[in-house]
Amino acid sequence: MVTTAGALFIVSAVVLFFFWIYGLVSFYFDLRYQFVPAVRAYLRDDELDDRPDPEEYL
Repeated sequence: MVTTAGALFIVSAVVLFFFWIYGLVSFYFDLRYQFVPAVRAYLRDDELDDRPDPEEYL
């Protein structure tokens, strides 16, 4: 038979596991949709600054 302390331990472990998984998934989506595109845009802009502007020659 499960004691009250054991049931409380199991419930608290499940709740903490839920928030741990939620944090990992949120971090993944933040990386995927905010940080990775920002880094790509930053790197893309740096590479374009080295090339001359073609409209200057028209």
